[in-house]
Amino acid sequence: MTKRQKRVKKLSSNPKNIRFEVLDAILLEHGFTCRQPSGGSSHYVYYKKEKQITVPYKRPFIKEIYVKRVRELIENETK
Repeated sequence: MTKRQKRVKKLSSNPKNIRFEVLDAILLEHGFTCRQPSGGSSHYVYYKKEKQITVPYKRPFIKEIYVKRVRELIENETK
C-alpha cells in the first residue's frame, strides 16, 4: 500500500484525528489547486474545475465535517 492510499484510508478510519498538513497533501495529490488566505483569513480554498472546498486552518486537528466533505469529493472523483 502506497503512502497516498494510506492517507486516503486514514480519512475513512479516523476522521477526527486528521491534521491540516495531511488533508492538504491529499487534496494536492488529487489535483486540487490551493489558494492561501490573504488579509488575515485562516481559510484555505481548494479548487479543481467546478469542485471547490474551503477548509479553515486549525490546530492540531481539522473538524470532522471538513474531512468528510473532502472524502466525498475524492470518492466522487474516482467514480
